[in-house]
Amino acid sequence: MSACRPLVAVAVVALLALSGCAKQSAVDPASVAQPDDISLGNPNAKVRVVEYASASCPHCARFDIDVFPAFKAKYVDTGKVRYTLKEYLTEPVVIAAAGFLIARCAGRDRYFAVLDALFKGQSEMVQSGDPRTVIGQIAQSSGGLTPAQLDACLRDDAAEKALAARADRHLHVDKVTSTPTFIINGRRVEGEMTMPELDAAISQAAK
Repeated sequence: MSACRPLVAVAVVALLALSGCAKQSAVDPASVAQPDDISLGNPNAKVRVVEYASASCPHCARFDIDVFPAFKAKYVDTGKVRYTLKEYLTEPVVIAAAGFLIARCAGRDRYFAVLDALFKGQSEMVQSGDPRTVIGQIAQSSGGLTPAQLDACLRDDAAEKALAARADRHLHVDKVTSTPTFIINGRRVEGEMTMPELDAAISQAAK
């Protein structure tokens, strides 16, 4: 399998224990920009790549570690692509939700750095059996949050409800059913993408 499936619930009172192939379809409305989206790159780029990802999804982590740096350097940093990440919740939901909450608490300038650290820290969370400690370390080192700020962030009811609303919209309105899912100028691709696949999709979208 090359995608993570959702567990539709949001619970971030405490961090507890841890607990396919790409498929293309026709143009859909999921690529419409929303005010709460967080993006990188040229707002006027001809190509827009939207990724629906979960902070607890191992397939999203593999894409972030193995593919995203080259994609960002080639397309986002050069102004050719506008990249947007849309938040999605997969099991374990407490980890996915906590990850997105602290990334937003860290601010837009540090948002992607926090997510990158979370993706890279997934293995340590599993191996240690102590995701709370790992997430706390990431919140401080990548997010610049103090322990008190982290605690306040995870107890922010308004932020939690806003995350739940985004996740619900992405599932029920955008009809995304797994992560990662990519929308490239309106064309949907479900599952992990390689750099050659991105090259081909972006080249086609840019025509």
